Amino acid sequence: MKQQGTVKQLIVDGKPMLILGGELGNSTASDLKYLDRYWPTLKTIGLNTIIAPVEWDQIEPKEGVYDFAPLEGLIQQAEANKVKVVLLWFGAWKNSTSSYTPAFIKKDYKTYSRAQDDNGVPQDILSAYDPDNLKANQRVFGALMGHLKAFDKNHTVVMVQVENEPGMLPVVRDYSPQAEAAYKGQVPKALTAYLAKNKSTLHPFVRDAWASGGNKTAGTWAEVFGSSVEGEEIFQAWGYATYLNALTKAGKAAYDLPMYLNSALNRPDQKPGQYPSAGPIPHVFDIYKAGGPDIDLLALDAYFPNFVYWADQFKRPDNPVFVPEANRAGRTEAAGDAFYTLGELEGIGFSPFHIETLPNPETHPLTDAYRVLNQVAPIALAHQGKGTIRGFRAPVNYEGVIDETPKVFDLGGYSLTVSMVDSRTPKDTQDIKAHGGLIVQTGKDEFLVAGRGVIIRFADADKTSGYRVGLEQIVEGEYVDGEWVPGRWLNGDESGQGRYLRLPPEKFGIQKLKVYRYK
Repeated sequence: MKQQGTVKQLIVDGKPMLILGGELGNSTASDLKYLDRYWPTLKTIGLNTIIAPVEWDQIEPKEGVYDFAPLEGLIQQAEANKVKVVLLWFGAWKNSTSSYTPAFIKKDYKTYSRAQDDNGVPQDILSAYDPDNLKANQRVFGALMGHLKAFDKNHTVVMVQVENEPGMLPVVRDYSPQAEAAYKGQVPKALTAYLAKNKSTLHPFVRDAWASGGNKTAGTWAEVFGSSVEGEEIFQAWGYATYLNALTKAGKAAYDLPMYLNSALNRPDQKPGQYPSAGPIPHVFDIYKAGGPDIDLLALDAYFPNFVYWADQFKRPDNPVFVPEANRAGRTEAAGDAFYTLGELEGIGFSPFHIETLPNPETHPLTDAYRVLNQVAPIALAHQGKGTIRGFRAPVNYEGVIDETPKVFDLGGYSLTVSMVDSRTPKDTQDIKAHGGLIVQTGKDEFLVAGRGVIIRFADADKTSGYRVGLEQIVEGEYVDGEWVPGRWLNGDESGQGRYLRLPPEKFGIQKLKVYRYK
Protein backbone atom coordinates (compact mmCIF):
# COMPACT_ATOMS: atom_id res chain seq x y z
CA MET A 1 0.00 0.00 0.00
CA LYS A 2 1.15 3.55 -0.68
CA GLN A 3 0.31 6.94 0.77
CA GLN A 4 -1.24 9.55 -1.53
CA GLY A 5 -2.01 12.80 0.21
CA THR A 6 -4.22 12.03 3.20
CA VAL A 7 -5.09 8.42 2.25
CA LYS A 8 -3.42 5.10 1.53
CA GLN A 9 -4.13 3.30 -1.73
CA LEU A 10 -3.87 -0.34 -2.71
CA ILE A 11 -1.03 -0.80 -5.20
CA VAL A 12 -1.30 -3.70 -7.66
CA ASP A 13 1.31 -4.30 -10.37
CA GLY A 14 2.81 -0.89 -9.60
CA LYS A 15 -0.46 1.06 -9.97
CA PRO A 16 -3.25 2.07 -7.60
CA MET A 17 -6.39 -0.07 -7.80
CA LEU A 18 -10.01 0.30 -6.72
CA ILE A 19 -11.59 -3.02 -5.83
CA LEU A 20 -15.03 -3.26 -7.45
CA GLY A 21 -15.64 -6.65 -6.01
CA GLY A 22 -17.96 -9.31 -4.78
CA GLU A 23 -17.52 -11.79 -1.97
CA LEU A 24 -18.47 -15.36 -2.71
CA GLY A 25 -20.70 -17.37 -0.42
CA ASN A 26 -18.71 -19.12 2.30
CA SER A 27 -18.73 -22.54 0.61
CA THR A 28 -18.75 -21.60 -3.08
CA ALA A 29 -14.99 -21.78 -3.65
CA SER A 30 -14.58 -25.01 -1.65
CA ASP A 31 -15.80 -26.92 -4.73
CA LEU A 32 -14.06 -25.72 -7.88
CA LYS A 33 -16.68 -27.26 -10.18
CA TYR A 34 -19.39 -25.47 -8.25
CA LEU A 35 -17.49 -22.17 -8.49
CA ASP A 36 -16.90 -22.54 -12.22
CA ARG A 37 -20.61 -22.34 -13.06
CA TYR A 38 -20.86 -18.78 -11.69
CA TRP A 39 -18.27 -17.02 -13.84
CA PRO A 40 -20.79 -15.84 -16.47
CA THR A 41 -22.76 -14.11 -13.70
CA LEU A 42 -19.64 -12.54 -12.21
CA LYS A 43 -18.58 -11.25 -15.63
CA THR A 44 -22.02 -9.76 -16.22
CA ILE A 45 -21.82 -7.79 -12.98
CA GLY A 46 -18.51 -6.29 -14.13
CA LEU A 47 -16.47 -6.82 -10.98
CA ASN A 48 -12.70 -6.74 -11.15
CA THR A 49 -12.08 -8.77 -7.98
CA ILE A 50 -13.59 -11.72 -6.19
CA ILE A 51 -13.21 -12.21 -2.46
CA ALA A 52 -13.03 -15.90 -1.64
CA PRO A 53 -12.24 -18.09 1.37
CA VAL A 54 -9.60 -20.73 1.78
CA GLU A 55 -10.26 -23.09 4.69
CA TRP A 56 -7.81 -24.47 7.23
CA ASP A 57 -9.53 -27.88 7.22
CA GLN A 58 -9.13 -28.17 3.42
CA ILE A 59 -5.58 -26.83 3.32
CA GLU A 60 -4.28 -29.02 6.18
CA PRO A 61 -6.50 -32.12 6.34
CA LYS A 62 -3.91 -33.88 8.50
CA GLU A 63 -1.36 -32.28 10.77
CA GLY A 64 1.63 -31.15 8.72
CA VAL A 65 0.09 -32.45 5.46
CA TYR A 66 -0.96 -29.69 3.05
CA ASP A 67 -3.32 -29.74 0.10
CA PHE A 68 -3.11 -26.53 -1.91
CA ALA A 69 -5.31 -27.70 -4.79
CA PRO A 70 -8.30 -25.54 -3.70
CA LEU A 71 -6.07 -22.45 -3.63
CA GLU A 72 -4.45 -23.22 -6.97
CA GLY A 73 -7.76 -23.93 -8.68
CA LEU A 74 -9.26 -20.68 -7.39
CA ILE A 75 -6.34 -18.68 -8.76
CA GLN A 76 -6.44 -20.47 -12.12
CA GLN A 77 -10.15 -19.78 -12.57
CA ALA A 78 -9.69 -16.13 -11.62
CA GLU A 79 -6.79 -15.73 -14.05
CA ALA A 80 -8.80 -17.30 -16.85
CA ASN A 81 -11.57 -14.79 -16.20
CA LYS A 82 -9.21 -11.82 -15.79
CA VAL A 83 -10.13 -10.83 -12.25
CA LYS A 84 -8.06 -10.37 -9.12
CA VAL A 85 -8.58 -12.22 -5.83
CA VAL A 86 -8.69 -11.22 -2.19
CA LEU A 87 -8.18 -14.32 -0.03
CA LEU A 88 -10.07 -14.87 3.20
CA TRP A 89 -8.26 -17.09 5.70
CA PHE A 90 -10.89 -19.18 7.47
CA GLY A 91 -8.50 -20.40 10.13
CA ALA A 92 -8.93 -20.14 13.88
CA TRP A 93 -12.14 -18.13 13.67
CA LYS A 94 -15.00 -17.65 11.28
CA ASN A 95 -17.81 -15.48 12.67
CA SER A 96 -16.30 -15.98 16.13
CA THR A 97 -16.41 -19.79 16.18
CA SER A 98 -13.72 -22.27 15.15
CA SER A 99 -15.79 -24.29 12.70
CA TYR A 100 -13.15 -24.37 9.93
CA THR A 101 -10.31 -25.82 11.98
CA PRO A 102 -9.15 -29.33 10.98
CA ALA A 103 -10.12 -32.44 12.91
CA PHE A 104 -6.78 -32.73 14.71
CA ILE A 105 -7.38 -29.28 16.21
CA LYS A 106 -11.04 -29.85 17.05
CA LYS A 107 -10.46 -33.18 18.79
CA ASP A 108 -7.28 -32.33 20.69
CA TYR A 109 -8.88 -29.84 23.08
CA LYS A 110 -6.20 -30.47 25.70
CA THR A 111 -3.47 -29.07 23.46
CA TYR A 112 -5.57 -26.50 21.62
CA SER A 113 -7.52 -24.78 24.37
CA ARG A 114 -11.05 -23.48 23.97
CA ALA A 115 -12.24 -20.18 25.32
CA GLN A 116 -14.53 -20.54 28.32
CA ASP A 117 -17.49 -18.56 29.59
CA ASP A 118 -17.71 -17.16 33.11
CA ASN A 119 -18.97 -20.50 34.41
CA GLY A 120 -15.99 -22.38 33.01
CA VAL A 121 -17.99 -23.92 30.15
CA PRO A 122 -15.79 -24.37 27.03
CA GLN A 123 -17.01 -22.80 23.80
CA ASP A 124 -16.31 -23.92 20.24
CA ILE A 125 -13.93 -20.97 20.02
CA LEU A 126 -10.15 -21.34 20.14
CA SER A 127 -8.66 -19.24 22.91
CA ALA A 128 -6.62 -16.28 21.71
CA TYR A 129 -4.55 -16.64 24.87
CA ASP A 130 -3.28 -20.16 24.12
CA PRO A 131 0.18 -20.10 22.46
CA ASP A 132 -0.34 -23.59 21.02
CA ASN A 133 -3.33 -22.32 19.04
CA LEU A 134 -1.24 -19.49 17.65
CA LYS A 135 1.73 -21.71 16.76
CA ALA A 136 -0.42 -24.16 14.81
CA ASN A 137 -2.13 -21.32 12.95
CA GLN A 138 1.15 -19.55 12.17
CA ARG A 139 2.60 -22.75 10.76
CA VAL A 140 -0.23 -23.42 8.29
CA PHE A 141 -0.78 -19.76 7.40
CA GLY A 142 2.93 -19.32 6.71
CA ALA A 143 2.90 -22.42 4.52
CA LEU A 144 -0.15 -21.12 2.66
CA MET A 145 1.43 -17.75 1.98
CA GLY A 146 4.72 -19.34 0.96
CA HIS A 147 2.95 -21.57 -1.54
CA LEU A 148 0.93 -18.62 -2.80
CA LYS A 149 4.11 -16.67 -3.49
CA ALA A 150 5.61 -19.55 -5.46
CA PHE A 151 2.43 -20.40 -7.40
CA ASP A 152 0.85 -17.02 -8.10
CA LYS A 153 3.35 -15.76 -10.66
CA ASN A 154 0.87 -13.29 -12.18
CA HIS A 155 0.00 -11.68 -8.83
CA THR A 156 -3.68 -12.56 -9.08
CA VAL A 157 -4.07 -12.42 -5.28
CA VAL A 158 -3.79 -8.79 -4.18
CA MET A 159 -4.70 -8.89 -0.49
CA VAL A 160 -5.45 -11.31 2.34
CA GLN A 161 -7.96 -11.21 5.18
CA VAL A 162 -6.46 -12.69 8.34
CA GLU A 163 -9.31 -14.68 9.95
CA ASN A 164 -13.00 -13.75 9.66
CA GLU A 165 -14.96 -11.65 12.17
CA PRO A 166 -13.18 -12.68 15.38
CA GLY A 167 -15.07 -11.98 18.59
CA MET A 168 -16.03 -13.59 21.88
CA LEU A 169 -19.44 -15.20 22.48
CA PRO A 170 -21.62 -15.52 24.56
CA VAL A 171 -19.78 -13.45 27.19
CA VAL A 172 -17.58 -10.38 27.18
CA ARG A 173 -14.23 -12.20 27.42
CA ASP A 174 -12.43 -15.51 27.63
CA TYR A 175 -12.35 -16.98 31.17
CA SER A 176 -10.12 -19.98 30.39
CA PRO A 177 -7.20 -20.59 32.80
CA GLN A 178 -4.67 -19.05 30.40
CA ALA A 179 -6.86 -16.01 29.79
CA GLU A 180 -7.45 -15.61 33.53
CA ALA A 181 -3.71 -15.63 34.16
CA ALA A 182 -3.24 -12.93 31.54
CA TYR A 183 -6.09 -10.86 32.97
CA LYS A 184 -4.50 -10.92 36.42
CA GLY A 185 -1.11 -9.99 34.96
CA GLN A 186 0.26 -6.60 34.02
CA VAL A 187 -1.11 -4.54 31.14
CA PRO A 188 1.64 -4.60 28.47
CA LYS A 189 3.72 -1.43 28.19
CA ALA A 190 3.04 -1.34 24.44
CA LEU A 191 -0.61 -0.61 25.19
CA THR A 192 -0.14 1.94 27.96
CA ALA A 193 2.49 3.76 25.86
CA TYR A 194 0.03 3.94 22.95
CA LEU A 195 -2.70 5.31 25.23
CA ALA A 196 -0.40 7.97 26.62
CA LYS A 197 0.85 9.01 23.19
CA ASN A 198 -2.63 9.18 21.65
CA LYS A 199 -4.56 10.40 24.70
CA SER A 200 -6.20 13.34 22.90
CA THR A 201 -7.61 11.22 20.07
CA LEU A 202 -8.68 8.04 21.86
CA HIS A 203 -12.19 6.73 21.23
CA PRO A 204 -14.44 7.75 24.17
CA PHE A 205 -15.00 4.08 25.02
CA VAL A 206 -11.29 3.49 25.59
CA ARG A 207 -10.60 6.97 26.96
CA ASP A 208 -13.31 6.70 29.62
CA ALA A 209 -12.38 3.16 30.68
CA TRP A 210 -8.76 4.22 31.09
CA ALA A 211 -9.79 7.37 32.99
CA SER A 212 -11.93 5.29 35.36
CA GLY A 213 -8.73 3.69 36.63
CA GLY A 214 -6.94 7.03 36.92
CA ASN A 215 -5.06 6.90 33.61
CA LYS A 216 -2.51 4.54 35.11
CA THR A 217 0.45 3.51 32.97
CA ALA A 218 1.10 0.31 34.91
CA GLY A 219 -0.94 -2.27 36.77
CA THR A 220 -3.24 -5.24 36.20
CA TRP A 221 -6.07 -5.00 33.70
CA ALA A 222 -8.60 -4.33 36.45
CA GLU A 223 -6.33 -1.69 37.98
CA VAL A 224 -5.75 0.14 34.70
CA PHE A 225 -9.22 -0.13 33.13
CA GLY A 226 -11.44 -0.96 36.09
CA SER A 227 -13.37 -4.16 36.60
CA SER A 228 -16.25 -3.07 34.36
CA VAL A 229 -17.52 -4.77 31.22
CA GLU A 230 -15.72 -2.08 29.21
CA GLY A 231 -12.38 -2.97 30.77
CA GLU A 232 -12.96 -6.66 30.14
CA GLU A 233 -13.76 -6.05 26.48
CA ILE A 234 -10.57 -4.04 26.13
CA PHE A 235 -8.64 -6.97 27.61
CA GLN A 236 -10.21 -9.39 25.13
CA ALA A 237 -9.57 -7.02 22.23
CA TRP A 238 -5.89 -6.95 23.18
CA GLY A 239 -5.83 -10.74 23.10
CA TYR A 240 -7.26 -10.87 19.61
CA ALA A 241 -5.17 -7.95 18.33
CA THR A 242 -1.84 -9.40 19.45
CA TYR A 243 -2.73 -12.93 18.31
CA LEU A 244 -3.78 -11.66 14.88
CA ASN A 245 -0.75 -9.42 14.58
CA ALA A 246 1.54 -12.38 15.28
CA LEU A 247 -0.35 -14.40 12.66
CA THR A 248 -0.06 -11.54 10.18
CA LYS A 249 3.68 -11.31 10.75
CA ALA A 250 4.05 -15.04 10.06
CA GLY A 251 2.13 -14.66 6.81
CA LYS A 252 4.04 -11.59 5.68
CA ALA A 253 7.35 -13.28 6.46
CA ALA A 254 6.45 -15.83 3.78
CA TYR A 255 4.80 -13.40 1.33
CA ASP A 256 4.44 -9.70 2.05
CA LEU A 257 0.95 -8.88 0.78
CA PRO A 258 -1.42 -6.32 2.36
CA MET A 259 -3.39 -7.96 5.15
CA TYR A 260 -6.51 -6.83 6.98
CA LEU A 261 -9.14 -7.77 9.55
CA ASN A 262 -12.90 -7.60 9.13
CA SER A 263 -15.51 -6.85 11.76
CA ALA A 264 -18.98 -7.94 12.79
CA LEU A 265 -20.78 -4.81 13.97
CA ASN A 266 -22.86 -4.45 17.10
CA ARG A 267 -26.58 -3.70 16.97
CA PRO A 268 -28.00 -0.85 19.07
CA ASP A 269 -28.29 -1.63 22.78
CA GLN A 270 -26.51 -4.97 22.51
CA LYS A 271 -24.03 -5.89 25.20
CA PRO A 272 -20.64 -7.55 24.61
CA GLY A 273 -21.27 -11.25 24.13
CA GLN A 274 -24.62 -10.53 22.49
CA TYR A 275 -22.50 -9.19 19.66
CA PRO A 276 -19.04 -10.72 19.04
CA SER A 277 -17.23 -8.96 21.87
CA ALA A 278 -13.84 -7.36 21.24
CA GLY A 279 -13.78 -7.81 17.47
CA PRO A 280 -12.14 -5.05 15.40
CA ILE A 281 -15.06 -2.60 15.71
CA PRO A 282 -14.75 1.18 16.09
CA HIS A 283 -14.94 1.53 19.87
CA VAL A 284 -11.86 -0.71 20.31
CA PHE A 285 -9.93 0.40 17.20
CA ASP A 286 -7.29 1.96 19.44
CA ILE A 287 -6.59 -1.42 21.03
CA TYR A 288 -6.13 -3.04 17.61
CA LYS A 289 -3.91 -0.21 16.39
CA ALA A 290 -1.73 -0.60 19.47
CA GLY A 291 -1.64 -4.40 19.41
CA GLY A 292 -1.69 -4.94 15.66
CA PRO A 293 0.82 -2.59 13.99
CA ASP A 294 1.53 -5.07 11.18
CA ILE A 295 -2.14 -5.26 10.17
CA ASP A 296 -2.72 -2.87 7.27
CA LEU A 297 -6.35 -1.98 7.91
CA LEU A 298 -9.56 -2.78 9.77
CA ALA A 299 -12.44 -3.38 7.38
CA LEU A 300 -16.19 -2.94 7.56
CA ASP A 301 -18.74 -5.73 7.15
CA ALA A 302 -21.86 -3.69 6.47
CA TYR A 303 -25.12 -5.56 6.86
CA PHE A 304 -27.13 -2.92 8.72
CA PRO A 305 -29.22 -0.27 6.90
CA ASN A 306 -27.30 2.65 8.50
CA PHE A 307 -24.29 2.23 6.24
CA VAL A 308 -23.15 5.87 6.34
CA TYR A 309 -23.17 5.95 10.15
CA TRP A 310 -20.86 2.94 10.36
CA ALA A 311 -18.69 3.53 7.30
CA ASP A 312 -17.78 7.06 8.42
CA GLN A 313 -16.23 5.60 11.60
CA PHE A 314 -13.79 3.47 9.62
CA LYS A 315 -12.16 6.45 7.92
CA ARG A 316 -9.19 7.43 10.06
CA PRO A 317 -5.75 8.81 9.15
CA ASP A 318 -4.35 5.40 10.12
CA ASN A 319 -7.06 3.29 8.45
CA PRO A 320 -7.89 3.05 4.72
CA VAL A 321 -11.56 2.22 4.15
CA PHE A 322 -12.43 -1.16 2.67
CA VAL A 323 -15.85 -2.83 2.62
CA PRO A 324 -15.19 -6.54 1.93
CA GLU A 325 -18.74 -7.56 2.88
CA ALA A 326 -21.74 -5.36 2.18
CA ASN A 327 -25.45 -5.95 2.60
CA ARG A 328 -26.76 -9.03 0.86
CA ALA A 329 -26.20 -8.82 -2.85
CA GLY A 330 -29.89 -8.58 -3.71
CA ARG A 331 -30.41 -5.24 -1.96
CA THR A 332 -30.24 -2.22 -4.23
CA GLU A 333 -28.62 0.16 -1.73
CA ALA A 334 -25.25 -1.49 -2.39
CA ALA A 335 -25.01 0.61 -5.55
CA GLY A 336 -25.19 3.91 -3.68
CA ASP A 337 -22.96 2.58 -0.91
CA ALA A 338 -20.26 1.79 -3.46
CA PHE A 339 -20.15 5.39 -4.69
CA TYR A 340 -20.05 6.71 -1.13
CA THR A 341 -17.20 4.37 -0.18
CA LEU A 342 -14.99 5.20 -3.14
CA GLY A 343 -15.82 8.92 -3.33
CA GLU A 344 -16.59 10.38 0.11
CA LEU A 345 -14.49 7.91 2.11
CA GLU A 346 -11.79 7.63 -0.56
CA GLY A 347 -11.74 3.90 0.08
CA ILE A 348 -9.82 1.12 -1.63
CA GLY A 349 -12.80 -1.07 -2.46
CA PHE A 350 -16.37 -2.26 -2.05
CA SER A 351 -17.77 -5.79 -2.21
CA PRO A 352 -21.29 -7.14 -1.56
CA PHE A 353 -21.57 -10.59 -0.01
CA HIS A 354 -22.78 -13.73 -1.82
CA ILE A 355 -22.30 -11.91 -5.09
CA GLU A 356 -22.91 -14.97 -7.27
CA THR A 357 -26.56 -14.99 -6.20
CA LEU A 358 -27.25 -11.40 -7.31
CA PRO A 359 -30.79 -11.47 -8.73
CA ASN A 360 -31.24 -10.28 -12.32
CA PRO A 361 -27.59 -9.25 -12.69
CA GLU A 362 -28.17 -7.82 -16.16
CA THR A 363 -30.49 -5.13 -14.77
CA HIS A 364 -29.45 -4.84 -11.12
CA PRO A 365 -28.38 -1.32 -9.96
CA LEU A 366 -25.05 -2.72 -8.72
CA THR A 367 -24.13 -3.87 -12.22
CA ASP A 368 -24.98 -0.41 -13.56
CA ALA A 369 -22.97 1.22 -10.75
CA TYR A 370 -19.91 -0.94 -11.47
CA ARG A 371 -20.21 -0.11 -15.19
CA VAL A 372 -19.76 3.58 -14.36
CA LEU A 373 -17.26 3.15 -11.53
CA ASN A 374 -15.00 1.10 -13.79
CA GLN A 375 -14.94 4.05 -16.17
CA VAL A 376 -14.19 6.76 -13.61
CA ALA A 377 -11.87 4.71 -11.37
CA PRO A 378 -8.63 6.15 -12.84
CA ILE A 379 -9.86 9.70 -12.24
CA ALA A 380 -11.06 8.94 -8.71
CA LEU A 381 -7.74 7.29 -7.87
CA ALA A 382 -5.79 10.28 -9.18
CA HIS A 383 -7.73 12.63 -6.89
CA GLN A 384 -8.00 10.58 -3.68
CA GLY A 385 -6.27 12.20 -0.73
CA LYS A 386 -5.97 15.60 -2.42
CA GLY A 387 -9.16 17.30 -1.29
CA THR A 388 -10.64 17.28 -4.80
CA ILE A 389 -13.14 14.43 -4.57
CA ARG A 390 -16.37 13.97 -2.62
CA GLY A 391 -19.11 11.36 -2.55
CA PHE A 392 -22.73 11.32 -1.45
CA ARG A 393 -25.75 9.13 -0.82
CA ALA A 394 -28.90 9.49 1.26
CA PRO A 395 -28.22 8.32 4.84
CA VAL A 396 -30.53 5.63 6.22
CA ASN A 397 -31.01 4.96 9.94
CA TYR A 398 -31.03 1.56 11.63
CA GLU A 399 -34.80 1.27 11.15
CA GLY A 400 -34.43 1.89 7.41
CA VAL A 401 -35.79 5.45 7.37
CA ILE A 402 -34.15 7.63 4.72
CA ASP A 403 -32.78 11.07 5.59
CA GLU A 404 -33.69 13.16 2.54
CA THR A 405 -31.95 16.32 3.78
CA PRO A 406 -29.74 17.72 0.97
CA LYS A 407 -26.02 17.51 1.64
CA VAL A 408 -24.06 20.78 1.57
CA PHE A 409 -20.27 21.01 1.26
CA ASP A 410 -17.53 23.11 -0.32
CA LEU A 411 -15.34 21.95 -3.18
CA GLY A 412 -12.95 23.96 -5.30
CA GLY A 413 -14.19 27.33 -4.02
CA TYR A 414 -17.85 26.48 -4.59
CA SER A 415 -20.64 25.51 -2.23
CA LEU A 416 -22.56 22.49 -3.48
CA THR A 417 -26.05 21.48 -2.42
CA VAL A 418 -26.71 17.86 -3.32
CA SER A 419 -30.16 16.27 -3.23
CA MET A 420 -30.66 12.53 -3.51
CA VAL A 421 -34.37 12.87 -4.36
CA ASP A 422 -35.20 13.73 -7.95
CA SER A 423 -37.71 16.58 -7.96
CA ARG A 424 -38.74 15.88 -11.54
CA THR A 425 -39.83 12.27 -10.98
CA PRO A 426 -42.71 10.95 -8.84
CA LYS A 427 -41.19 10.10 -5.52
CA ASP A 428 -42.94 6.76 -5.19
CA THR A 429 -41.28 5.57 -8.40
CA GLN A 430 -37.73 6.30 -7.18
CA ASP A 431 -35.41 3.78 -5.52
CA ILE A 432 -33.78 6.43 -3.32
CA LYS A 433 -31.69 3.91 -1.37
CA ALA A 434 -29.86 3.08 -4.61
CA HIS A 435 -29.12 6.75 -5.39
CA GLY A 436 -25.62 8.10 -4.91
CA GLY A 437 -22.65 9.56 -6.66
CA LEU A 438 -19.29 11.27 -6.56
CA ILE A 439 -17.86 14.54 -7.85
CA VAL A 440 -14.27 15.33 -8.79
CA GLN A 441 -12.81 18.79 -9.29
CA THR A 442 -10.83 18.25 -12.48
CA GLY A 443 -9.85 21.89 -13.11
CA LYS A 444 -10.22 25.42 -11.74
CA ASP A 445 -13.92 25.66 -12.67
CA GLU A 446 -14.42 22.15 -14.03
CA PHE A 447 -15.96 19.05 -12.49
CA LEU A 448 -16.81 15.47 -13.32
CA VAL A 449 -19.90 13.95 -11.72
CA ALA A 450 -20.97 10.31 -11.75
CA GLY A 451 -24.00 8.77 -10.12
CA ARG A 452 -27.75 8.32 -10.17
CA GLY A 453 -30.77 10.18 -8.80
CA VAL A 454 -28.71 13.28 -7.95
CA ILE A 455 -29.39 17.01 -8.37
CA ILE A 456 -26.53 19.43 -7.62
CA ARG A 457 -26.76 23.20 -7.29
CA PHE A 458 -23.69 25.46 -7.16
CA ALA A 459 -23.02 28.70 -5.27
CA ASP A 460 -19.93 30.71 -4.36
CA ALA A 461 -18.31 29.31 -1.22
CA ASP A 462 -17.59 32.90 -0.14
CA LYS A 463 -21.02 34.10 0.98
CA THR A 464 -19.83 37.71 1.08
CA SER A 465 -18.46 37.89 -2.49
CA GLY A 466 -21.71 38.93 -4.13
CA TYR A 467 -21.06 36.50 -6.99
CA ARG A 468 -23.61 34.14 -8.36
CA VAL A 469 -22.67 30.92 -10.13
CA GLY A 470 -23.85 29.75 -13.51
CA LEU A 471 -23.35 26.51 -15.41
CA GLU A 472 -21.31 27.21 -18.53
CA GLN A 473 -21.61 23.77 -20.04
CA ILE A 474 -22.85 20.29 -19.13
CA VAL A 475 -22.02 17.32 -21.33
CA GLU A 476 -22.93 13.71 -20.66
CA GLY A 477 -20.71 10.95 -21.96
CA GLU A 478 -18.67 7.89 -21.15
CA TYR A 479 -15.12 6.64 -21.10
CA VAL A 480 -14.21 4.08 -23.75
CA ASP A 481 -10.80 2.48 -23.29
CA GLY A 482 -9.90 5.36 -21.00
CA GLU A 483 -10.85 8.09 -23.48
CA TRP A 484 -13.75 10.50 -22.93
CA VAL A 485 -16.48 10.17 -25.55
CA PRO A 486 -18.90 13.11 -25.26
CA GLY A 487 -22.61 12.74 -25.85
CA ARG A 488 -25.53 15.15 -25.43
CA TRP A 489 -25.09 18.76 -24.32
CA LEU A 490 -27.47 19.36 -21.41
CA ASN A 491 -27.70 23.14 -20.97
CA GLY A 492 -31.46 23.31 -21.55
CA ASP A 493 -34.41 21.45 -20.10
CA GLU A 494 -32.21 18.69 -18.70
CA SER A 495 -30.51 21.19 -16.34
CA GLY A 496 -33.47 23.47 -15.60
CA GLN A 497 -32.10 25.98 -18.12
CA GLY A 498 -28.68 25.95 -16.50
CA ARG A 499 -29.78 26.08 -12.83
CA TYR A 500 -28.53 22.65 -11.72
CA LEU A 501 -26.85 19.43 -12.78
CA ARG A 502 -29.16 16.43 -12.82
CA LEU A 503 -28.29 12.75 -12.97
CA PRO A 504 -31.65 11.03 -13.56
CA PRO A 505 -32.86 8.29 -11.19
CA GLU A 506 -33.31 5.64 -13.88
CA LYS A 507 -29.64 4.70 -14.30
CA PHE A 508 -26.09 5.67 -13.42
CA GLY A 509 -24.32 8.11 -15.70
CA ILE A 510 -21.40 10.50 -16.10
CA GLN A 511 -21.47 14.23 -16.82
CA LYS A 512 -18.78 16.87 -17.17
CA LEU A 513 -19.50 20.49 -16.41
CA LYS A 514 -17.93 23.93 -16.34
CA VAL A 515 -19.13 26.68 -14.02
CA TYR A 516 -18.62 30.46 -13.93
CA ARG A 517 -19.21 33.38 -11.59
CA TYR A 518 -21.13 36.55 -12.42
CA LYS A 519 -22.68 39.62 -10.80
